[in-house]
Amino acid sequence: MKKVLGIDIGGTKISYAIIDEKGNFLSQIEKKSTPKNIDELKNLFQSIIKSKENDVDIISFATAGAVNISNTRVESSTPNMPEGYNKIDFTELSDKPVYVENDANCAAWAEYKIGAAKGDDNTIIITLGTGVGGGIIIEGKLLRGKSGRAGEIGSMKINSGRGRICTCHRKDCYESYASGSGLKMTAEEIARTSSLFKSSIYNSKSIRDITTYDIIAGLKQNDLYSKEVFDTWQNDIIIGLIGLTNIFDPDSIVISGGMGEFTDIKKIENDINSEIVVSPVKVKLAKTSNNAGMIGSALLAVAKY
Repeated sequence: MKKVLGIDIGGTKISYAIIDEKGNFLSQIEKKSTPKNIDELKNLFQSIIKSKENDVDIISFATAGAVNISNTRVESSTPNMPEGYNKIDFTELSDKPVYVENDANCAAWAEYKIGAAKGDDNTIIITLGTGVGGGIIIEGKLLRGKSGRAGEIGSMKINSGRGRICTCHRKDCYESYASGSGLKMTAEEIARTSSLFKSSIYNSKSIRDITTYDIIAGLKQNDLYSKEVFDTWQNDIIIGLIGLTNIFDPDSIVISGGMGEFTDIKKIENDINSEIVVSPVKVKLAKTSNNAGMIGSALLAVAKY
């Protein structure tokens, strides 16, 4: 049975562990802070690999950013990683096979193989966090496109006409509505336009200081302003998922990420199925959570090697 050193690279921390070809952890998950200097980052990669290399057959990485079609490097550096990150050739870090893939694609594969989408050969996994990520499985294969960049769900345009600027500097991307950041922007917009804000528990708070946590807390206190904000945000999520469902006709949609746990899965499923022109879809919550990157990258690496 093959063993993989699965490494999940985040902007603030790097997590790693040894994983078998069935997605089981064979070692404790270890974590290191992500260096802000490219040379220090490469040295950390080499140190982590050296400490586990003799115990594994393959090295796998899950990372933010677009990964090339040969799974050897990140082609577009991400804002939270050191300058020069896209110049690293990951295959040079070890004499053993090395595999690198986008973290959202890794999460999708983990959910497909051992998580909520197990048995669903056509599935979409959407990650709702500070941003929006996604991965698409079609007929049991990860959809990567001609260059390896397919599945950029967060950059999908939704024509709501509100003109929001996304982190990619374009207007009205799905991420600027469906993410945690999008929820905050919705809270600010509605506070400026809705009469419900005047009677809200947050009416004495500066509009720009209202947080996503405030809205979630307000829901639990039956605050009508918070409910309007949340319903608007969730409806924006649904709009995007209706389009994706009509295009890909999946068996399931899996919602993951820190913001995903606040969504009303049953309502989302019902609203999607009332609008689509394809067969009904199941909407589920992810099961592999914070370990999805490591697990998915390891299982994809095993499939390749």
